[in-house]
Amino acid sequence: MNTTALAIFSHPDDAELTCAGTLSLLKKAGWEIHIATMTPGDKGSAEHTREEISAIRKKEAATAADVIGATYHCLEFEDVYILYGRNTINRTTELIREVKPSIVFTASPEDYMVDHEITSRIVQTACFAAGIKNMEAGGEPFDRVPYLYYADPLDGIDKLGREIKPSFYVDISKETDTKEKMLACHASQREWLLKHHKIDEYLLAMRRFAGQRGAEAGTAYAEGFRQHLGHGFPHENVLAEILEDLVIII
Repeated sequence: MNTTALAIFSHPDDAELTCAGTLSLLKKAGWEIHIATMTPGDKGSAEHTREEISAIRKKEAATAADVIGATYHCLEFEDVYILYGRNTINRTTELIREVKPSIVFTASPEDYMVDHEITSRIVQTACFAAGIKNMEAGGEPFDRVPYLYYADPLDGIDKLGREIKPSFYVDISKETDTKEKMLACHASQREWLLKHHKIDEYLLAMRRFAGQRGAEAGTAYAEGFRQHLGHGFPHENVLAEILEDLVIII
């Protein structure tokens, strides 16, 4: 099995909030890690132009990825306008063909923001389509459907406030400081949330939710996941094979 993992999310800092601890564990286990965003987060500023904030946030994302020796990619779509269509599916398929990951992480299919939900659908389709010869996407067809894992939605709830329960947890207790260091690289997002959401708990909120998931799993800190188990996708929980006792199934 190719020891490469790819996390594809909507915006810079999404991966850090949801699965950076697990990515760090995989890196320590010898895996090559890639983090991709559909957009540069070009709407996420109350003071910069779209071009200015895009450059800032892509630099922050690359710096965060570098904390664990990961590679950052931006697919350069537009924040708030992530659409399920030909261009987004083809470009995401091309990225999967280029990186050739055995494991893909993406956003929860149910979340507070449509960008996240559409990204989740796009990634699901691209994982399935990456091996299809007659796709319009560039690159050589990938020889397998990757293992696909959905990270927790923000706060562990959907847009109606209903709790989304993970299928399993990854104990990130020893990686939480690294996760925080990666998230802290996104200084512009903290400033944006303070002005737009009136929230100034960026790092504390991350630790609080990771602690909540940890309490559910019987450890200090954890990240929650659900595996895509639809037809054509691999069903073994390969994360449990790789991370062993750090994967907790309740």
